[in-house]
Amino acid sequence: MSDEQRNSILQPDLPAEEPREIVSWYTAAEEPQEIVSCYVHPSPLPERLVPQAVPDTSAWRAAARREKRRRRIGVWSFVGSMAVIALVITLSLLLGNGSSAAPDDGWQGEDENNASSIVDIFGRQTAAIPRYTGDVAAWLKVETKTGEPLTASEVYAKVNPAVVTVVTEIGGDRSKVGTGVILTPDGYIVTNAHVISEGVQCVIILDTGYVYEAQLVGYDADEDLAILHALEAEDLPVAAFGDSDRLAVGQTVYAIGNPLGIELRGTFTEGMVSAVNREVTVNNGAGSMTMIQTTAALNSGNSGGPLINEYGQVVGINTLKMSNTGWEEEATVEALGFAIPVSTAVFAINDLIVNGEYRGMPMIGISVITVEDDSGATYVEVYSVEAGLGGEKAGIQPGDVVLEADGVALRETLDLLAVRRNHLAGDTMHLTLLRNGQTVAVDVVLIGA
Repeated sequence: MSDEQRNSILQPDLPAEEPREIVSWYTAAEEPQEIVSCYVHPSPLPERLVPQAVPDTSAWRAAARREKRRRRIGVWSFVGSMAVIALVITLSLLLGNGSSAAPDDGWQGEDENNASSIVDIFGRQTAAIPRYTGDVAAWLKVETKTGEPLTASEVYAKVNPAVVTVVTEIGGDRSKVGTGVILTPDGYIVTNAHVISEGVQCVIILDTGYVYEAQLVGYDADEDLAILHALEAEDLPVAAFGDSDRLAVGQTVYAIGNPLGIELRGTFTEGMVSAVNREVTVNNGAGSMTMIQTTAALNSGNSGGPLINEYGQVVGINTLKMSNTGWEEEATVEALGFAIPVSTAVFAINDLIVNGEYRGMPMIGISVITVEDDSGATYVEVYSVEAGLGGEKAGIQPGDVVLEADGVALRETLDLLAVRRNHLAGDTMHLTLLRNGQTVAVDVVLIGA
């Protein structure tokens, strides 16, 4: 029984809409534990893909500088350009000695062929990739407007240029491949933390074949998000990010990524939203994440790539897929992929860009509901105030109507959520309230959860 059904029985006088806590997500009271394991390549890669020698990793930097001046024509053509040389270098690091597309973290489980794109990030909090120390001039904005729906081909054409291959060297000749999404023209890129975990060097490859050395801006293992910066990048294509709070089950979504490594890079898949706000237990109970569930095909190497709505907006960061943990002859779990919602990831992304670490989701400390009056107009009403947080300290009371947030008029709870995405923990939000016919202005200090 859902919380809404339970409340309607126990407290029949509650408002029709369940109060929405604007700092957290609905979590089902009881759900079966979902097992996630690490992808292990089932067999050696074909010899034709395995280079004869592994070059020194210092060549990455030289290749990246050369690629700034040359454009690669034909991603898979191995003739006539330095871009191809850079790609061969990357392939060498990835495929030398038949290494797998995911790191060997010592986990074997019952079936080495289980496919999942998440590794034990909760137990691996280190990354030795050089840190970016340049000036910060970036901020991710989430668009609330969508425009007209696009065809699948139009979605791919719009988003694919802003999708990159992330190659992380983790020592020796061992490397792993993930996906990333370009946030800004000067090279800020979001990916999963587990894509860069244990890394010592990192490069990113554009869909055109350009190769850039990347430095680490910041990462958070619990949120499984990391921000990279492509050195000397300029005028890069960027993705549009959409409001994942407005996703509904059954809507069409797409994914772009590098399933199983570089050979299949840029793969485009289609599916639908299977569930929103799905609480997923990962790493055998070591942690949990609130995700978008999708039928779009995801595999190891899709990690960090975009989940895209039908308007060509990135609404999620693809992170994992489910797999069975039984014997090899058992059926493989299909069409169970999961992505981090952009509307929650934006807090971590911006905090990592600005501060190099995530200090928690900024909390107002109130729950609100959308109320419809006799004329059919709607407004946002405070349902409850949490003790000890910024809302209570600012004097907000249950029953207050929130007219504006930072000068933006509010009509529904999602309007307040959208304004809050412009803030980080420690910021102050300005609210205009209506109480007993009087207008009250309050300043609320947001506390990180």
